[in-house]
Amino acid sequence: MTEKPTGITANKSKREFTIQWDSGHVSVYPFGLLRAACPCASCRGGHENMKSEPDAGVFTKVMGDNSSTRIANVVATGSYALTIVWEDGHDYGIYNWHYLRKLCPCEVCRKA
Repeated sequence: MTEKPTGITANKSKREFTIQWDSGHVSVYPFGLLRAACPCASCRGGHENMKSEPDAGVFTKVMGDNSSTRIANVVATGSYALTIVWEDGHDYGIYNWHYLRKLCPCEVCRKA
């Protein structure tokens, strides 16, 4: 069973997106990581590259502060995911709870 969030915040000044999970875990995502890990077909290089978990390379990809890494809005997608609207207009990625949990950049999750 996929964990579900109990709280979600986006801090634009810190450029951090935080999810509190029902397990008690807290994930803090830099905006650049979320954009680097965009799960849409265009960012993944086509439907054949779509997977249920993020590629390992997103954790080392550096993305600067620009319109492609600034969140304009976050929209609930059903009860299973979020769609992030970026300031550059990109809004194709649907970040489901499983994907976001696997994307957690904390040291404990990266070792697991």
